Amino acid sequence: MPFLWISDPLGVIIKNGDIMIKVDLITGFLGSGKTTFIKRYAKHLLRNNKNIGILENDYGAVNVDMMLLGELRSHRCEIETVAGACDRDCHKRRFKTKLIAMGMLGYDRVLIEPSGIFDVDEFFDTLREEPLDRWYEIGNVFAVVEGNLEHNLSEKSEFLLISQIANAGKIILSRIQECSSEDIDNTINYINILLKKYNCAEREKTDFLIADWDNLNDNHYNMLMNAGYSINNLVKLSIEEDLYSTVYFTRLKGDTHSIVKNTHLAFKDKTCGNIFRIKGFIKEGDTWYEINSTKGKTTVNPVGLGQEVIIVIGENLNKDKIGKYFS
Repeated sequence: MPFLWISDPLGVIIKNGDIMIKVDLITGFLGSGKTTFIKRYAKHLLRNNKNIGILENDYGAVNVDMMLLGELRSHRCEIETVAGACDRDCHKRRFKTKLIAMGMLGYDRVLIEPSGIFDVDEFFDTLREEPLDRWYEIGNVFAVVEGNLEHNLSEKSEFLLISQIANAGKIILSRIQECSSEDIDNTINYINILLKKYNCAEREKTDFLIADWDNLNDNHYNMLMNAGYSINNLVKLSIEEDLYSTVYFTRLKGDTHSIVKNTHLAFKDKTCGNIFRIKGFIKEGDTWYEINSTKGKTTVNPVGLGQEVIIVIGENLNKDKIGKYFS
């Protein structure tokens, strides 16, 4: 008997009488702004009375991004996590087990934020397995990319970036308020050069969301909710499981100002390794501050909840060299 698919006005999918949960993947490279976008996207869904689950998979043993999403928790929004710091097969088992558990909780939509070094094929492969293929319907795949994307990524980092972009229904440019039109055009051109390098179809400018996130409206969100996804036969590149590493420090030395200063110094210090991102929390008085830093930008924002920690993510990291800046 063929499957019967019915779509109701709220976007819930029914397959042979069973409600299918829509699942969106929000991916993007380290420090691109995935968590910030998810907060905005989730708030839009909550405003429209959706019951949502958010599945976080941070890279490393301490899940900073999950803490940053904590303000979304309510009777209509739960946040779960997949523990990191394990091999690929272990991670896939944990990912599937968590989705099975979430499939029983009656969500309208599940949002998945993987780490910035996630291979998107794992998402598609897992959702094709039983029983997930009976419970979940892939909704949208988004790739969040900095509007002023740096052009000197390593070959394997290029591959991971393109594996996310190649499957995206919409590529969402971040921090465009800090970019010139030339920066944005250069980023799109660079992305298309990389897509061509890996035998993927190039993307039109209409495949990108180019808008200041502070000004997103219902039209933007409705367009995103119908973005879908793309399937490309990407030329695979072998990625060692230990290509990227993470180190973290507690009992931090100094105040917020000195931590920010040392963050900049660590990025410049080549003996520390190739640092992609530094993030974490520090407390001054009664206030927690979130620190989020990439090579080009550092932000410090007050948050309601934190944990004294600095996490450094990158290639070929030297913990002892980095430690002199933070511990």
